Amino acid sequence: MRALVCALLLTALACVGGASTNAQQPSPVLPQPQGETERVTARIVRLPVTVLDKKRQPISGLTINDFVVYEDKQPQKIEGFFDEQSALPIYVTVLMDTSYSTAGKLRFEQEAAKDFIYTVIRVRKDKVAFGTFDDEVHLLQDFTDQLDLLDKAVDSIKKPGEQTSLYDAIWLACDEKMRNVQGKRVIVVLTDGVDTNSRAFLRDAIDIAQRTETVIFAISTKAGFAGVVPGVAAGQVKNDVDKDLDRLCAETGGQAFFTGDMVALERSFTQVARELRSQYLLTYKPTRPFDGSRRIIEVKLADSSRKGLEVLTRKGYTATDDSVKK
Repeated sequence: MRALVCALLLTALACVGGASTNAQQPSPVLPQPQGETERVTARIVRLPVTVLDKKRQPISGLTINDFVVYEDKQPQKIEGFFDEQSALPIYVTVLMDTSYSTAGKLRFEQEAAKDFIYTVIRVRKDKVAFGTFDDEVHLLQDFTDQLDLLDKAVDSIKKPGEQTSLYDAIWLACDEKMRNVQGKRVIVVLTDGVDTNSRAFLRDAIDIAQRTETVIFAISTKAGFAGVVPGVAAGQVKNDVDKDLDRLCAETGGQAFFTGDMVALERSFTQVARELRSQYLLTYKPTRPFDGSRRIIEVKLADSSRKGLEVLTRKGYTATDDSVKK
């Protein structure tokens, strides 16, 4: 699928305010600065891991000996371990759906985006990038910790486009922005979940997120604000589109939120911030060679008596020879 999106899309993520997605397959071909990077083959798997109790509160204080990692049911040796005390920076890319179907929910999306940014970011520590997607993908603000710049980017959105390029936006953000940042990698998508224009598919978006160790959270705008967004009622039953949004998040270690209540949404943001602050990062070298096969990952707690605890991480990856910056 690496021919899905053209070089114009890549320019969008390389330059603030640029545009993307007119092409046939995603392609990771950004021009490289001369003399600044060396390409190496990545064969170390990084797993962002969150452990939740029955009340969905994050569990801290665990050590490397508390975890067991399996790849295709075969135990793997954990090579590296970072806990919440390591205070790794968090790189968040916020992607907002500005297609015609979300036109009545634009203000809701803007407020939700700002609330998430204010809740999660630690000034002089974490970085946030902000982009939109409709017929094209636009990066409006590259990674920064300056809230005034992020506010300006969010407020600059005035009118929607026609189509929705959700999966293309995720593919590009992972491949061009998240791949080589040093820290925890998170994408937050504000969307109704309906993709009408992408050349990439759901499987492609999940695959690139897993290969770049990016956790995806989604805020569904399907509900909007009951009584404010015309024709949209809160509390609707999940349809296939909602289930795809759930799958996109679950298979990358994140989760989707379906609510039009800003108060409930703010509580969810606080929960996400706690999870990210309590997240562990495990690394291992697969015992099998990278042969392009699909690998299934499972992370368990070594102590079987810790029943009722939920371990969240990505569900697998495709063992291809990705290139990363050294």
